[in-house]
Amino acid sequence: MSVLPITSQQGATKLGALIGIGLGPGDPELVTVKAARLIGEAKTIAYFAKRGRVSHARTIAERYVSKGCEELPLLYPVTTEIAFDAPEYVSALAGFYEESAKRLAAVLEQGRDVALLCEGDPLLYGSFMHMFTRLQQRFRVEVCAGVSGMSGCFAAARQPMTWGDDILTVMPATLDEDALAERLAATDAAVVMKLGGNFPKLRRAMTRAGVISRAIYVERGTMAGEKIMPFAEKRDDDAPYFAMALVPGQGRRP
Repeated sequence: MSVLPITSQQGATKLGALIGIGLGPGDPELVTVKAARLIGEAKTIAYFAKRGRVSHARTIAERYVSKGCEELPLLYPVTTEIAFDAPEYVSALAGFYEESAKRLAAVLEQGRDVALLCEGDPLLYGSFMHMFTRLQQRFRVEVCAGVSGMSGCFAAARQPMTWGDDILTVMPATLDEDALAERLAATDAAVVMKLGGNFPKLRRAMTRAGVISRAIYVERGTMAGEKIMPFAEKRDDDAPYFAMALVPGQGRRP
């Protein structure tokens, strides 16, 4: 059953609901039964994409979208071509998220639900969260959990990650080298995301932390073009958006 519109405080206008739908790590067969149903029932879908590129989320959802469904692409003005902490990047993305929230609100105010397609899980390093924080006070927001990208990479690499009392730390490679080395050394197991442009720094941090020998590089896990190899054997510094490093734990086992 789809999420029903809610009524405003004045009672005159029925508002639509924003539904964040997790699509999993990339393999369309890893879309949950609930997500597939919600996508199929949706009359309006929205999704993020880089300007000039096909939306990865839309591609995953292709087989589940019903005919005649209205589509609302939300196109990033910039992505990885500018450092994430550069003032122009922060300004461009802030404006983009504000404008995207306004576009979604315009549909929701008409009493129409919007299914926002999200790679991985909507609440884990996802752009959906920017819509959630901007719209949750005005509209009902529902979240359909998705298989996380890192879970997909664990499975693709056939790699047990945490044993017994192991502590798992998830971190972005955008941290500075000292912070990466410190956190890698302090945890039992780790997932490092956002590798693009940060590979040399991460390699140095892993070497300093003494974990590079057991680290694994996963590129496009569960997708076409999947690549998996020991991190130390990756000689170049190129890593796409859909790449992460895994450091398996070695803790207590039966």
